Amino acid sequence: MSISQSHTSDHNHDHDHSREHELGHVHAGGKKDLLIAFTITVLMMFAEVIGGLLSNSLALLSDAGHMLIDNIALLLSFFAMKFSIMPATDKKTFGFYRLEILAALINGITLVLISLYIIYEAYFRIVHPQPVHGTLMLVIAIIGLVANIVGAAVLMKHRHSNLNIHGAFLHIVGDAGVSVGVIIGGVIIVYSGWYLIDPILSILISCVIIYGSWQLLKESVNILLEAAPAHIDIDSVAAEIAKIQGVREAYHIHLWTITSGVYAMSAHVLIDDQPVSGCRELIDEIRSLLSNKFNVLHSTIQLECERCGMGTLCSLPYDIQGSR
Repeated sequence: MSISQSHTSDHNHDHDHSREHELGHVHAGGKKDLLIAFTITVLMMFAEVIGGLLSNSLALLSDAGHMLIDNIALLLSFFAMKFSIMPATDKKTFGFYRLEILAALINGITLVLISLYIIYEAYFRIVHPQPVHGTLMLVIAIIGLVANIVGAAVLMKHRHSNLNIHGAFLHIVGDAGVSVGVIIGGVIIVYSGWYLIDPILSILISCVIIYGSWQLLKESVNILLEAAPAHIDIDSVAAEIAKIQGVREAYHIHLWTITSGVYAMSAHVLIDDQPVSGCRELIDEIRSLLSNKFNVLHSTIQLECERCGMGTLCSLPYDIQGSR
């Protein structure tokens, strides 16, 4: 028996569980480190609120507000990671991985919003300068910088393996930048009495935070829009599949990210005419290639002995009339 002008589809539900087990360990360690970072930022937030009120420093109060958002973001990240490892259901066949991406998107948005608010408050401080207790501002800022460095160090090892933790890491790094700015401002105020440095530095630091959050927002939106991962070239994937013996061409490839480090793909694969019994081995070889070389853990492969008769249209969605 051979395949002739027919299609064989296979969906890779039995994907690389060892890889997902590894991701589970990353999640477990990440949740623990998120809680450590949360504890640090909560304690520092209260210290900055008290210090900001006593010193009349906008930079300290703004950083305290930023830390409040950070604490919310860290909690959101923690619960998102907790729910993301829940098993898949009949309604949510990929599970709850996307909760991490939603949390990362919210983190990025809040970074921008709080930065814009800091700029807004700083404007009024420039128009109406107010005296600031530079010494107290300087001491609190130094303590804040140390706390942020510790928090960033705790999350650093996870920042590239998980987009959600990367967002939390950016929050803390942003706070560290604010602390550096406040330290500089405190030194200038102590030695020169130039109070305008407080709101000016607040504006500069806010611009840096907005710039830094852009990549997080861009990556989160791309994942939610089912864009192909930036580091995987579809033409390269097609070329690698075509190198497998018995494969003539791979086309109509759709590649997307489910969550950080978990990718999915569907493709039509044109193969030589062969017995059906040989298809299982061919599909396993394609899966192995996708998993090992491109880290694609979920794949749907449609085998064909002739190119799809509908041409490029067979990969397009229904139009507004509901027809192909």
